[in-house]
Amino acid sequence: MAIDRSVIGRETARASLPITRSRLRNFATATGQSDPVYTDLDAAKQAGHPDLPVPPTFLFGVSAEAPDSLGFLESIGVDLRSVLHGEQQFSYREVAHAGDELSVVSRISDVYEKRGGLLEFLVQDSVVTNQHDTVVAEMRSVLVVQHRAPAATTEENAR
Repeated sequence: MAIDRSVIGRETARASLPITRSRLRNFATATGQSDPVYTDLDAAKQAGHPDLPVPPTFLFGVSAEAPDSLGFLESIGVDLRSVLHGEQQFSYREVAHAGDELSVVSRISDVYEKRGGLLEFLVQDSVVTNQHDTVVAEMRSVLVVQHRAPAATTEENAR
């Protein structure tokens, strides 16, 4: 089922996430960050940070941890079993740290198709802000929705 293009411009509800040291340490370890600035408070302070800084790509998880984070896809008729994460871009504006509360609002900015509609691409632009409403980053995510080719008819199969 094709995604209705009228969803372009639709915003998701604001999602917020308190940033804790343990959350940052776990993410840094899971993503193989070897710089101790992401896991050791003393190293972070020696590097000029007030607390542990947010590692690269961590911000993607702010909206992912929101309750019903994929509900917007279901609300526009997308079968979650057909979705792939296709692309992610980050434009960082400020460094976020443990102790911050980050929020994200996302907007569907484009929907387009390829391969005769078998693949649809949903482009989502997001703005991450901290507790002071300062923009921390802007992100662009592209989700790929796979549609199945129509089954061949009995007559086509006989050929």
